[in-house]
Amino acid sequence: MNNLADVGRGDQNRALWLSTLAFTVCFAVWTIFSIIGIQIKQDLGLNDTQFGLLVGTPILTGSLIRLLLGVWTDQYGGRIVYTAVMISAAIATWLLTYAYDYPTFLLAALGVGVAGGSFAVGIAYVSKWYPQGKQGTALGVFGAGNVGAAVTKFLAPFIMVAYGWKTVAMVWAAAIFVMGVVFWFATKDDPQLAARRKAGTKPDTLLTMIEPLRNVQVWRFSLYYFFVFGAFVALALWLPRYLIGVYGLDITTAGMIGAFYSVPASLFRIYGGVLSDRYGARRVMYWTFGVSVIACFILSYPPTEYVVHGIRGQMRFRLETGLVAFTVIVFILGFFMSLGKAAVYKHIPVYYPKHVGSVGGIVGLIGGLGGFILPILFGLMNDLTGIWQSCFMLLFAVVGLSLVWMHVSIRAMEKGVYGEELKKLPELPEMQEIHGPSQVGVLGPHIIEDWRPEDKEFWGTKGRAIARRNLIISIPALLLSFAVWMVWSVVVAKLPSIGFTYSTDQLFWLAALPGLSGATLRIFYSFMVPIFGGRLWTTVTTWSLVIPALGIGMAVQNPATPYWLFLGLALLCGFGGGDVI
Repeated sequence: MNNLADVGRGDQNRALWLSTLAFTVCFAVWTIFSIIGIQIKQDLGLNDTQFGLLVGTPILTGSLIRLLLGVWTDQYGGRIVYTAVMISAAIATWLLTYAYDYPTFLLAALGVGVAGGSFAVGIAYVSKWYPQGKQGTALGVFGAGNVGAAVTKFLAPFIMVAYGWKTVAMVWAAAIFVMGVVFWFATKDDPQLAARRKAGTKPDTLLTMIEPLRNVQVWRFSLYYFFVFGAFVALALWLPRYLIGVYGLDITTAGMIGAFYSVPASLFRIYGGVLSDRYGARRVMYWTFGVSVIACFILSYPPTEYVVHGIRGQMRFRLETGLVAFTVIVFILGFFMSLGKAAVYKHIPVYYPKHVGSVGGIVGLIGGLGGFILPILFGLMNDLTGIWQSCFMLLFAVVGLSLVWMHVSIRAMEKGVYGEELKKLPELPEMQEIHGPSQVGVLGPHIIEDWRPEDKEFWGTKGRAIARRNLIISIPALLLSFAVWMVWSVVVAKLPSIGFTYSTDQLFWLAALPGLSGATLRIFYSFMVPIFGGRLWTTVTTWSLVIPALGIGMAVQNPATPYWLFLGLALLCGFGGGDVI
């Protein structure tokens, strides 16, 4: 356990925010090939598989080195290890400018990857400054340093266009060097290391540090991180190349849209930590995998032309995800990946408080390997299938299998367990063998067990704040519901002006159907809140609005879209009308 009695809030904040800033710089360096790799690909004439290997090589180094760096952090403290990582990465990034052919670029990329090992260092260092009840939020804040990928995508293209890719490498090298110096002089040793030095206790040996890695549940648990982090890194590296190839964008525009994915996939990790502390890691993981399955399925659908042999002849229409729809869906995907990353790492300091570095290192290693393997597979599938969307087909398969595996494992764990005993089970089945009394309820949802709004004292001290929070959140949810419900009347009025040749009767039915379906759904929705609970049902129904909203955006792009598809979308807009209940 950490000795935090003498630790002030100022020291905690300094350790957290400087670690987060340092991780942001390290992540920007780690993903530098997502931008400069595009120019290097053109200069060397690489195919997509070679390009995938080039952008993935730094991820390989950063992943493999995490275990060792995590152990060193537990032994010698995060302050000195973090600084050494940044200085080493600065030297390697500067030397990158001397590479001249594909093998030397791969060698240089291995050195640049040292920056990615900073994650294991920061997780171990930050967790030792906070008690268990606040570690989820603290680690979520630190993990938001993933936004460094967005920094690279947003700034590097402009520098590269103006001065060349070598200047990007030099600027990034200088930035991480300066950050390393600032971190060393502005931070302190963590409380655990300070207490150990004061007592004259020697650090645990390497064999002791890696003892938890003999437990198979650590490796099984790590596989969740393969998707939520590995796929994030892979897409962060691959998206600029994808956007240029699919939508014909220039490097600066592709970089900015890529940043639009990286920002939510990074900053909302903070919110993921808060949600994990409040509602439980299992629920957050279900949200992550469930929404990711839907998003990856939509993005995996290649542009397709359909021919329907109808009564009056052939009807042709085309389904394609436009740039705006793609950007919105990728934003949603990034948001839920960020929640999952925080939910996974929340477990580590709870179950392995003395081995956060080594266990966090192996979890990060497995996740980072996803960031190395997936870009290579993306390029390979491009070369083999000739379909750009094949990368999302692969991600759909990965997240689908992860969701099924997690659900089946949870159901097997809960089999034959009822009542209060269910609350004593771990959030994820991988932790069942090491789950003890001290972990019961720590990671689970914190529900309201005492609610007495008629009691004036309770209402003034506690109830008012809870009710106000629920009200503030419910209002925008209802606003979105009404917006989707009513938007169809505006869309129908504008269809003739953009090339749709529907009759007045057909337009009337399109305008009337949302009202009909919304009124009907209210009958059924009125029974759902007592069954599933208002919070869960409001969440599910609000997310269901994504289906008609995206469907409308895609359908109106092509005047050949069949009438029956518009009828279906009109009925789905009724979801918004049913939400009023």
